[in-house]
Amino acid sequence: MTGHDNFHSTAVAWLKVALPLLALAILSTLFLVSRTIDPSDAIPFAEVDVKDRVRQPRLTNPTWAGVTDDGAALTIAASEARPEQANGAAASATSLVADLDTPDGASTQLVAARGEFDTAARVFAMDGGVLITTSTGYTLETDAMTAALDRTSLMSDTPLAGRGPAGTLTAGAMELVQAPDGTGAYVLVLKNGVKLVYQPVVK
Repeated sequence: MTGHDNFHSTAVAWLKVALPLLALAILSTLFLVSRTIDPSDAIPFAEVDVKDRVRQPRLTNPTWAGVTDDGAALTIAASEARPEQANGAAASATSLVADLDTPDGASTQLVAARGEFDTAARVFAMDGGVLITTSTGYTLETDAMTAALDRTSLMSDTPLAGRGPAGTLTAGAMELVQAPDGTGAYVLVLKNGVKLVYQPVVK
């Protein structure tokens, strides 16, 4: 029995020395095989000219969304917008896409190169070429267009050309407004020398 106690005491004494040494060896191995940190792997800073942004503030990929008084949803997105320094209520924008969804279920999309907001006057003007696409089957192109921000009103006083359900057409001006008959419908009015080349549908 005494020999067993001596063996147990000796084993405990050896383990008290061996276990800490083993733990130290394991920790040393972990440090040796750990991956060396490469400073070049750090997240790079954005290459932005801070002084230029302070001098000419701008918004990247902004989106404006609202509902007109007659219940139409208007959303305007741009690649970049810059507030006008002299007029805090105005801003210019580039690469624009405007979507107008009217309560009667119709939709109209406008794509333009440039545009200017005037929130004080509640208007949005587009130029540089405007592509108009409607859910009723019209695809038209014109140089410029003005949209109201508080009501459904799209107007162009520049010549336009494109296609409609009945064929190709040209006109001197156009307007998309709510019908005045109180039905709640929305109408696309072409005017000033409208020319339609009728193309019957072949079945």
